Amino acid sequence: MDSNKITFVIPSRNNLEFLKLAYESIRNLDTKHEVLVLNDASTDGTQEWIEEQNDKDLITFHNPGPERIGIVGMFDKGIEMARTDIIMAFHSDMVACKDLDKNILKHLEKGKVVSATRVEPPLHPDGPEKILRNYGIEVEEFNFVTWYRESDKLKEDRTTEGIFAPWCMYKEDFLAIGGHDELFAPQSKEDSDLFNRFQLNGYKFIQPWDALVYHFTSRGSRFNKHAGGAAGKNSNEWIYTTTKNAKNFIRKWGHFIMHDRFMKPIIPNKYNIGFRIKNANKQILQALEPWGSCICVDCDFASYILEEQPNTIINLQDKIHSLHHTCTNDVVIEIDGKLFNNEDFQYIQKLSQIIDDSGDVGEFQLGNLFINIKELKTYTKDLIKL
Repeated sequence: MDSNKITFVIPSRNNLEFLKLAYESIRNLDTKHEVLVLNDASTDGTQEWIEEQNDKDLITFHNPGPERIGIVGMFDKGIEMARTDIIMAFHSDMVACKDLDKNILKHLEKGKVVSATRVEPPLHPDGPEKILRNYGIEVEEFNFVTWYRESDKLKEDRTTEGIFAPWCMYKEDFLAIGGHDELFAPQSKEDSDLFNRFQLNGYKFIQPWDALVYHFTSRGSRFNKHAGGAAGKNSNEWIYTTTKNAKNFIRKWGHFIMHDRFMKPIIPNKYNIGFRIKNANKQILQALEPWGSCICVDCDFASYILEEQPNTIINLQDKIHSLHHTCTNDVVIEIDGKLFNNEDFQYIQKLSQIIDDSGDVGEFQLGNLFINIKELKTYTKDLIKL
């Protein structure tokens, strides 16, 4: 097997106009890499276009629909299908610069994940991990000659430690942690979860600034016109998935998504926390449920479970109980719902740091929270593999 060949894994749903540019840019590289397109129930002619290509190195998987699978399932399916040792998770709204592959591969080794540097139009705020330049917000505005000329001028001979799409690694390393977590299907926050697990497994991150892609930005779902979005306009589909999976991320990790200025994950310790809340109500239950492994309340919680269970594969009946239930968690927090306020909720969101700072078992009060640390045991590394 050619050690310099990459399988570019590209899920695509109703993104044909962008997919054509992505495909062309990969074919313009000096090495003919494998391109694996996962057509996720597209109705825009994607499958017909794929079938028209006379390219033995273009592999495809077709979900006939009508329901989409989403990038969580599609990326994993594509990486499993990949016929090369090296894979790159590429988005259909990305365009490779010249020598992208060479400038990625010169850094790649087992145990490393190499991310290209994104060049983006001003649809998202600027940041130190990317380059803000407008080479077209829509496909018809993009010009390959201009992109190749200008991207050569943007390249820098340096690396940082960020991680984000497109990322490249050995297929074996990806499979070693079990792939994406179905908790985040069909998409949203799945990448942050994956990157946390890469880091906890000891993989090193490299972002070379001479390996560039032009990223039209979030055209798969967030700004996808077929899903009700547009350039800079969030689709209702994306609003739903990002809201539900923000909660799922907290349920799993015990904190909000955190990273440094170059997008390298910051991962606080995960503790086994239980809440006991008297004078509870549905609003308090809704706010606190994602933050604990167990939550005991004296209000009706059946309606909350009925409404929220469709948004998560975590069994909420296993974690929400009446106040008569015994809380056996390592850390138990008692709250009076009549006194609970916004300052208390801010403490809840920083529980990992608060428990770390306490440094020992014991009981103490913080605001209106009565905290009993029975055992200082962390569970973070248990989250690496599925």
